[in-house]
Amino acid sequence: MKKIKIGFAPTRRSIFSAPDAMKYRNLTADRLKELMVDFVDITDINEEGLFYADEDLPAIVEKFKKEKIDGLFLPHCNFGTEYMCGRLAKALDVPVLLWGPLDERPKPDGSRLRDTQCGLFATGKVLRRFQVPFTYMTNCRLEDPVFERGVRDFLAVCNVVKTFRHMRILQISTRPFDFWTTMCNEGELLERFNIQLSPIPMPELTAEIKIVKEENTEVEKVIAFCRENMEICIAEDALEHVAALKVAMKKLVEKYGCQAIAIQCWNQMQKELGIMPCAANALLNDEGIPVVCETDIHGAITSLLVEAAGMGETRSFFADWTIRHPDVEHGELLQHCGPWPISIAKEKVKLTYPLAFDYPGAITAEAKHGQISLVRFDGDNGAYSMLLGHAKGIDGPKGMGTYLWIEVDDIKRLEAKLVEGPYIHHCVGIHKDVVPVLFEACKYIGVTPDLYDPIEEEIRAYLRGT
Repeated sequence: MKKIKIGFAPTRRSIFSAPDAMKYRNLTADRLKELMVDFVDITDINEEGLFYADEDLPAIVEKFKKEKIDGLFLPHCNFGTEYMCGRLAKALDVPVLLWGPLDERPKPDGSRLRDTQCGLFATGKVLRRFQVPFTYMTNCRLEDPVFERGVRDFLAVCNVVKTFRHMRILQISTRPFDFWTTMCNEGELLERFNIQLSPIPMPELTAEIKIVKEENTEVEKVIAFCRENMEICIAEDALEHVAALKVAMKKLVEKYGCQAIAIQCWNQMQKELGIMPCAANALLNDEGIPVVCETDIHGAITSLLVEAAGMGETRSFFADWTIRHPDVEHGELLQHCGPWPISIAKEKVKLTYPLAFDYPGAITAEAKHGQISLVRFDGDNGAYSMLLGHAKGIDGPKGMGTYLWIEVDDIKRLEAKLVEGPYIHHCVGIHKDVVPVLFEACKYIGVTPDLYDPIEEEIRAYLRGT
């Protein structure tokens, strides 16, 4: 699980009960501890540990920045001070979670200790005035399941935003000439999103492979892992090349401070090494370092976002949309030469030859069935969006490479989305529902969410706690 740290700034307003606000401050903090949420509080800023006074703002901002928080939680413990919430959120520029505990029944004389819901209405408006995007978790009790779900989803949103804002991708060689679809605007990605590329030529990779072969220790460990976890259907020297490629790519990722790789994968590599990189890609994918094919930079961005939304609970896979299912009306084949992580395989994988090439080094295995999310970050002509949707794994004809037959609600609607763009034939899948998290994260990263099924109201209902 990825660790995310949030700033905990419970707020109150002077005209309602300060003791009751302190009570709910403590109860909320205790609940976060029960959920093992890593948070930084403000108990050292004032005696109450509550945020309402203007003079406390500089110290809170300084503390939260020093602690490098990834998100800001603003529990409204009675009414809340809306303008202070706006000032704090504006100063920190991190995702914001707005919530308050459900108000109790008024006292017999009609008085109320809190007016939490009313305060939430006020803060929502003021955050808009400050042009601060925020996530609203419905007015509920601390013990309600929706509270835990909302907090965990918010942590995942923070992880997506943190990942997106600190992204560096190792680009190994140019895109294949034939793949005009995978061209990207490197300057625009840096200028708009701070997404950095670290391009290296193919000879730098081959030189690194030579070095790791001479060192040999890590290469032998990878060979042993392959023998234990795969059915080896290639020659010994090819297996050594696969292992050396995996070790070399990981060392280059570390050297350039990257989190993912976009690799040319064909056809110069085959002339240089005599293998396909697919199995090496799969091994790195299983370690949480996404490797995507055909130098697809947008695909690498997608993979990192999906992995972040999944909080490290399961690995993602990089796939081609390929052909319709021969028997299922809304079925489709997701497939690639063999780069999917072996942890998602339905069966013991084979280290063998791919579908379309005569070089060894690809994996063949069907992926596990079940519910999956399918995602694609892409853009052209200066506009960027994220395609989002659900599918389920189904039975289908035997395939080659890594593959999964899926069923969607309306394949023609999805097909039109892919053809009309800005998307291409590549997507990233994961065996987890990350669609709501990515949908919510889009508001913080300046990317338009694009659902391929008409489920926006369902997603919004889920996010607001329905």
